[in-house]
Amino acid sequence: MRIAVSADSKNGIDSVVGPHFGRCPYFILVDVEGTDVVEVTEVENPFFNAHQPGQVPGFIQSQGANVMLTGGMGGRAIMFFQQLGIEPVTGASGTVRHALEAYLGGGLTGANPCLESQSHGQANVPAEGKYEQDEVGRLREETEMLTQQLDEVTRRLKDLDN
Repeated sequence: MRIAVSADSKNGIDSVVGPHFGRCPYFILVDVEGTDVVEVTEVENPFFNAHQPGQVPGFIQSQGANVMLTGGMGGRAIMFFQQLGIEPVTGASGTVRHALEAYLGGGLTGANPCLESQSHGQANVPAEGKYEQDEVGRLREETEMLTQQLDEVTRRLKDLDN
């Protein structure tokens, strides 16, 4: 099985998961057999600066991926991945290694549209939100997602201290 993971850096499985699949600069492609990592490949996102609906899912399909792990994506992207036979999974955070472990262990499943899709009444309508339109909006969305990830890590650390 080949798993694609959105990434903010080009450090293999030690890369930080990108909060949004379409706007990450890299994808880490991980070939696994069972729960064993067989091969790791880094590829640049050719649509990092701008993309049209369906382009990134098509690119991920061309890389032979069966699964797409990411922090978030819009409803339309979820639909494109499903139509292409690729399992979209949102909610990934931390490093690629951490996201893989969570997915392979069954703790990371399913895909829900990003908050911007939901906040604009598009939770059931497959469409990207206004954050796709400009750099300021993209940075705001990434800030929101990173804040959520930080809150989750802080909660987990408190749980470990107890």
